[in-house]
Amino acid sequence: MNVLVTGGTRGIGRAIAIRFARAGADRVALGYMRNDRAAQEAATEVRALGAEVTLVRGNITSSRVLEEVRDLGRLDVLVHNAATGVIRPALETEDKHWDWTMNANARALLQLARVAAPQMEPGASIVAISSLGAQRVLENYTLVGTSKAALESLVRYLAVELAPRGIRVNAVSGGVVDTGALEHFPNREEMLAAGAANPVGRLVAPDDIAGAVAFLCSPDAAMVCGQTIVVDGGFSLTA
Repeated sequence: MNVLVTGGTRGIGRAIAIRFARAGADRVALGYMRNDRAAQEAATEVRALGAEVTLVRGNITSSRVLEEVRDLGRLDVLVHNAATGVIRPALETEDKHWDWTMNANARALLQLARVAAPQMEPGASIVAISSLGAQRVLENYTLVGTSKAALESLVRYLAVELAPRGIRVNAVSGGVVDTGALEHFPNREEMLAAGAANPVGRLVAPDDIAGAVAFLCSPDAAMVCGQTIVVDGGFSLTA
């Protein structure tokens, strides 16, 4: 099995990469932006589980990086986990913030699909990582939430277009997960407290998201097409 995980060297992406390596993946490509130390640490951990590792460094929307993805050859699993964005109220944002956030979180999935899908075989899977901000209004989350809503819509369109080829496209939407990404939120502690107050009674862990991704890429999910699986401990069910 050949796997690519964008944003695959830290947090949720790292957990996903490790999950596939433990499941016997032959090769795991890890996309990342700039933290070389984290990338080397993740690569070492994945290699220790028996998988060959390829590091893909840079902005996933750049033509150079997309060519590197194309050069990976046939992929059985593509997980678009990389995400970024400006965290501030809507009226304090600028057009350049919108472009950056939408490109990295939503357009990148389309660009990745263009280069990867033609080389995929029946049974392959594409999974995008979304968030509850796609459906719910979260403080300071205007741009990222909007980009994740676009991402989920794109998942549905790609799912219908690629299903005849035997390629499944789905998304996983996670609740509050305590990763480095939360450091950019001014209300981080409030978010963590709210996230842990879900019906299950604990925060969502990166491994919880990884488990859902692994399921969507397994034969058991053969008839799951264009869906967004919510993994939030029931957080979104309560008022």
